[in-house]
Amino acid sequence: MKSKLAITSLLTAITASLCCIAPVLALIAGTSGFASTFSWIEPFRPYLIGLTIVVLLFAWYQKLKPEKEIDCECETDEKPKFMQSKTFLGVVTVFAIVLLAFPYYSSMFYPNSEKQIVVVDKSNIKITEYKISGMTCASCEAHVNHEVNKLNGIVNSKTSYENGNAIIEYDKTKTNEAEIEKAINATGYKVTDKKEN
Repeated sequence: MKSKLAITSLLTAITASLCCIAPVLALIAGTSGFASTFSWIEPFRPYLIGLTIVVLLFAWYQKLKPEKEIDCECETDEKPKFMQSKTFLGVVTVFAIVLLAFPYYSSMFYPNSEKQIVVVDKSNIKITEYKISGMTCASCEAHVNHEVNKLNGIVNSKTSYENGNAIIEYDKTKTNEAEIEKAINATGYKVTDKKEN
């Protein structure tokens, strides 16, 4: 029972952070479009975090509560199996905390894709804001920036999941709005609108 509680808490922690883990896995696997697959989980994240905490607290309560004394001449000094030990529950607790905090440090898994751009003519620089749907955390921002910065001619890319947008500064002689939109859509998030700044 106690090991089942630990495994349940681990599964809820994984599920709670799946929307932010998926973009990193997509980057590693090289399948950018996979990134937004689990973004529908984001509204349920607070409930999944709460469930993880409740299950972990109950598992620790079950593990630490004093056992009832039984009048018996039996020997009960048998060590519990690893999956039923405090060590296993401790490992699961630490792993669950690491998973729940994943959205806050996930951007470190993305390589630095900023480039040194030499601009010959400032009149060629254009800034366009793209409204994007489906982003839920900093990992989504890093994923969009990573894909856009692969394009030639990108001067600066600033994405915000909170604002649901990306402001892209680029050299219009080297790339265009259609190419940038295509790169953003390739991540699995969708451009819903764009406007020149």
